[in-house]
Amino acid sequence: MLQFCRVLGWATVLFGALSLPGVAAAAGTAYAPNIVSLGPIPLDFILFACVLLGVALFHNQTFNVAVGGLIAITLYKLLVTGFKPGPGLEGLLLHLGHEWVTLANLLGLLLGFALLSKHFEDSKVPEILPHYLPDDWKGGFVLLILVFVISSFLDNIAAALIGGTVAATVFRHKVHIGYLAAIVAASNAGGSGSVVGDTTTTMMWIDGVKPIDVFEAYVAAIPALLFFGYFASRQQDAHCRIMKDAPPGVKVDWARLGIVGFILVSAVLANVLANLYYPAVLDRFPVIGAAVWVAIVLAIPIRKPEWSLLPDALKGTIFLLSLVTIASMMPVEHLPPASWQTAFGLGFVSAVFDNIPLTALALKQGGYDWGFLAYAVGFGGSMIWFGSSAGVALSNIFPEARSVGAWLKGGWHVAVGYVLGFFVLLAVIGWHPDSKRVKGNVAPAAATQPATAPAAAVEPIGKSAGEAPPDGQDLMRKGY
Repeated sequence: MLQFCRVLGWATVLFGALSLPGVAAAAGTAYAPNIVSLGPIPLDFILFACVLLGVALFHNQTFNVAVGGLIAITLYKLLVTGFKPGPGLEGLLLHLGHEWVTLANLLGLLLGFALLSKHFEDSKVPEILPHYLPDDWKGGFVLLILVFVISSFLDNIAAALIGGTVAATVFRHKVHIGYLAAIVAASNAGGSGSVVGDTTTTMMWIDGVKPIDVFEAYVAAIPALLFFGYFASRQQDAHCRIMKDAPPGVKVDWARLGIVGFILVSAVLANVLANLYYPAVLDRFPVIGAAVWVAIVLAIPIRKPEWSLLPDALKGTIFLLSLVTIASMMPVEHLPPASWQTAFGLGFVSAVFDNIPLTALALKQGGYDWGFLAYAVGFGGSMIWFGSSAGVALSNIFPEARSVGAWLKGGWHVAVGYVLGFFVLLAVIGWHPDSKRVKGNVAPAAATQPATAPAAAVEPIGKSAGEAPPDGQDLMRKGY
């Protein structure tokens, strides 16, 4: 595997050396990324595909593949294409300066939730749940519904880790990979219709999308849950049936359970309060990740966390951050015209690309039905284990999940559920793009005016050109 990383790195350096004359020729002109393509496909994507293929084929060496791929692609961008903010080392530093908040939030959340899940496990709550869950396949199905509901108001990483911790207990650590995929899918589906349930929906809320417009994503998410939940629960029941009864003498550690609640409430409150009163700070400081760690530290006098979990959690976190950083470097500056077909395709794209920049591009472009987009980018990442941070977090508990082939084979019902849910939403609600958010364009209704009449300008979300973007209170006053 190290040899694979070396070969990829040397190939990148060699290609960069051969391409330097073209870069030098562009010196002295206004900078634009130098996109090198093989046919119609930019080489950036081909290199990223090599990294993803390495992750798929060498799932026992995913850390080395991801880190080696990050080094190779960074060298390629430095030597050949440059970065979105500019060329060379300066462009790299500017790019990382733009992405550091997202990366720091993920670092804080993944490491913090590793400790949170251990607090939850040691609270003994997972051990008493068999007393309340049905004894057959319906027990696993009810657990997926609980993960779905929890994710509607908590971070999807927390919901997935709670679901995985419970599953590890009630199924005696014999969890089918198809059921693991379903846990991730339930956490992502549950957050897709709530502006506090997922980072992408929170981004939409900050940018002025009404919460009710995002809420319609549940029209797709619920039938998808029913579909993949049924098949995944059947898979799990055949693989290992749920415990019928709780072990005797189990007592809940209410202090640890209270710490879990305190950490989760701290994260939610930090997110909500920042959105309402200081939305700009979310782009400048990792508010949610910091809130989680402040809560963990404050709770130390009550119960000490299991610090020994951090080294393994850190390795998995670096793996995720490597893939997210690579994805952020990809030249995805433009999306096809907004349509339900585009939104549908973005669901599959989000399985390999970070859904945060995809959402940002869609918000900038405008013209989407935001419920469709929320469902697509929120749920789509569930189709591959590293397609969402919830999947990567769960793989820290179940390393066997780090196999793309096994995930796709065992979790086939997740991909089918995504398609089913999307077309249920299309049939029930229909595609209704938000014309008020087609930024810089004229509302569709203006086209019906006589040619001699001036076209009605659409009020943008914010202020006139050149002025600062609105804060949360401006958006609330305007009714968005």
